Amino acid sequence: MSSPSKRREMDFMKLMMSDYKVETINDGMQEFYVEFHGPNDSLYQGGVWKVRVELPDAYPYKSPSIGFITKIYHPNVDEMSGSVCLDVINQTWSPMFDLLNVFESFLPQLLLYPNPSDPLNGEAAALMMRDRPAYEQRVKEYCEKYARHESGEEPGGNSSEEELSDEEYGSSDEETVPGNPDP
Repeated sequence: MSSPSKRREMDFMKLMMSDYKVETINDGMQEFYVEFHGPNDSLYQGGVWKVRVELPDAYPYKSPSIGFITKIYHPNVDEMSGSVCLDVINQTWSPMFDLLNVFESFLPQLLLYPNPSDPLNGEAAALMMRDRPAYEQRVKEYCEKYARHESGEEPGGNSSEEELSDEEYGSSDEETVPGNPDP
């Protein structure tokens, strides 16, 4: 590809043409939401989460920012901001990767194999290490309460806390921008 903008456009179109539901923000290709389905054979199976993606001007040379809008209980996802702690996105990103890699490989692997030794959600990490059955129960409770179900059924307890508002998500504090790990 001759320029980052052409590559951004191509990757965005590949994602749009795939099975993922994509909703643009401000009719652009730099910020958008993707409907992400929990991977099969995981505690998250059957749930559907809204994930926000922000592509920097230097994409694909600089990694996208990824954050869950729908609440999710996971050691490597900040419960308040939705930020994702994932080395392949945050530290080892390469222009060889694209947006389909994020949704078909990186996020499913994160949900299948949480890393409690590098947490953004300390409570989830501690519970996972201390009491695995209680951790798994909490994950399932969050899935039922917040995630939309693949059948299209709305989550139980459909409260105003289901998704982070744009104000909560779009904090000016650099540490809470999805895709940037806490120091």
